[in-house]
Amino acid sequence: MTDAIPLIDGLTRAMKNLAERQRVVAQNIANSETPAFRAQEVEAPDFSALLVDQGKPHVARPRVRATGGMVALGLAPSSDGHIFADPQVSETKPDGNTVTLEDQLLKMGDIQSRFQTMTDLYRKQIGLIQAAIGR
Repeated sequence: MTDAIPLIDGLTRAMKNLAERQRVVAQNIANSETPAFRAQEVEAPDFSALLVDQGKPHVARPRVRATGGMVALGLAPSSDGHIFADPQVSETKPDGNTVTLEDQLLKMGDIQSRFQTMTDLYRKQIGLIQAAIGR
């Protein structure tokens, strides 16, 4: 983390995560008719670094990585560590595809509202900084 204002740094990381999540949901929708395609989701960002006190975080997210045995039992290994098979699919089609358009559209609405909230918070924070410096 840089010497940026922690709130703005957190908002920036949250907005980047939402943009990545939107890209993955769009990819899911594009592959909704691809046989055996598994719906994917993006790992939520870890903000524990914002809670560091004397070099030690107060909160840490546990990390679970797929072992060889888990993969052998059918767990799809993540390609880059932050995109994984969506565990909350509502149905699996006969061809093995797990993308449900209704679920993906609900996720798009959630992403849109969260992004709007982050944008509003970012705008208000910038306004407070401008007021503090007299502009």
